[in-house]
Amino acid sequence: MSFPLLTAVAALPAIGAVATAAVPAARRTAAKWLALAVSLATLVLAAAVALRFDPGGDRYQLTESYAWIPDFGVRYELGVDGIGVALIALTALLVPFVLLAGWHDADPLEGEAPNRRWRPTQGFFALILAVEAMVIISFAATDVFLFYIFFEAMLIPMYFLIGGFGDRAGARDEAEAAKQRSYAAVKFLLYNLAGGLIMLAAVIGLYVVTADQLGEGTFSLQAITEARQAGELTMAEGTERLLFLGFFLAFAVKAPLWPLHTWLPNAMGESTAPVAVLITAVVDKVGTFAMLRFCLGLFPEASAWATPVVLVLALVSIIYGALLAIGQRDIKRLIAYASISHFGFIILGIFAMTSQGQGGATLYMVNHGISTAALMLVAGFLISRRGSRLIADYGGVQKVAPVLAGTFLIGGLATLSLPGLAPFVSEFLVLVGTFTRYPAAGIVATLGIVLAALYVLVLYQRTMTGPVRPEVAHMPDLKKRELAVVAPLIALLILLGVFPKPLTDIVNPAVEHTLSDVQKTDPEPEVEAAK
Repeated sequence: MSFPLLTAVAALPAIGAVATAAVPAARRTAAKWLALAVSLATLVLAAAVALRFDPGGDRYQLTESYAWIPDFGVRYELGVDGIGVALIALTALLVPFVLLAGWHDADPLEGEAPNRRWRPTQGFFALILAVEAMVIISFAATDVFLFYIFFEAMLIPMYFLIGGFGDRAGARDEAEAAKQRSYAAVKFLLYNLAGGLIMLAAVIGLYVVTADQLGEGTFSLQAITEARQAGELTMAEGTERLLFLGFFLAFAVKAPLWPLHTWLPNAMGESTAPVAVLITAVVDKVGTFAMLRFCLGLFPEASAWATPVVLVLALVSIIYGALLAIGQRDIKRLIAYASISHFGFIILGIFAMTSQGQGGATLYMVNHGISTAALMLVAGFLISRRGSRLIADYGGVQKVAPVLAGTFLIGGLATLSLPGLAPFVSEFLVLVGTFTRYPAAGIVATLGIVLAALYVLVLYQRTMTGPVRPEVAHMPDLKKRELAVVAPLIALLILLGVFPKPLTDIVNPAVEHTLSDVQKTDPEPEVEAAK
């Protein structure tokens, strides 16, 4: 029996979370180093997954399958395709930077006596590791019920990270800040729980359908897909559409897709910058990933039926998110609305049903994770220095902290998909893939590029240029720890911008399999014959 590598890469941060939480209250620094060491070891295992994955091999590799609840057809079943490998690598890559960036976010405030019984620092780092474990298992699960368990379970540590470890910047008193954090955390939880309950009904419905037609109920994605392709499992049109909607609504909340997006600006605004990165760069990717793996894989006819409506919603997300980003006064909420616009591009690429669109959407998930992490973490360093999230409270920062301003600019330029930086490749592929099948949608989506340039450049102009405000006149530049967080992310943005081939080689075969599930091929180019 081969080594269960996928189980190991998910179990390591889970064990690390328990060990970090158990560190004595007085040993906060030891807990931090333990969590960081666990996250780096997880990154090594994730690299091993990527190295062992053969893009030209079977669709699902490194598979594991064990009986879990045999009476209900539930198995502990794992396997990764190229898309799963890329997103597991992204998760394992970002968590060490999240931990480093949040090194002091849960420490006692100056003048606050540390409580030797309560361990907020240990709890903060343990919760981040717990989220990492659950996200990784979600990207690897090929049993629908197993996926659902962790899809929902990750809400618990995220709820406490948002509500219990909120942003300390701002002029509000602590009572008002706690009230806003609580509101954001509850809203996050209720939206996602509502979507999850609808999905649970659809998961049960899927089991009933398989039990009725196959003689034995199953949640295995591979078994259901193979049975559908062999004609052994058919679904009535109305049944398939209802099941698709049950899955899609849960994923659209997580993604987040307009109009189910409203929890995200509150959650990101009230969270610390590292937790905001965890939300939008890691956790939200589970939603778009699941659209590719489960919606298209399990319900191909219903996916084709829903495509026109989903494309419209994606276009609304692109334009709406960008417009609201332009009007924001809060730096973190601006980045949140920009992310809503970017997720619109991802979903547009998925439902364009072309190899370029879905390949670009997968690259977009990875590149958006890196670019948003870079921008949000630098924004967090900026906010922690000034103590304010308001754009109007800044000005002239580039004159007193040029490295901070420079990294902020690169993160912003990546967000607007500047050529030469990683997001450009993915956004270009999404637009090309969409235009070949849906020209009107492709044209509308390009407006999002123009609006992105507007909100990013205006943000930079108002915070970094102009006269130096007295409040920022003595602002320190990035420190060594902060540079250690930002520099690798910027290097990756440049590397993947000029040489995305290693990533596309892993992703493209998985995209071809997904297109075959929905029985789609790329449109033939229409060229008039020469007279």
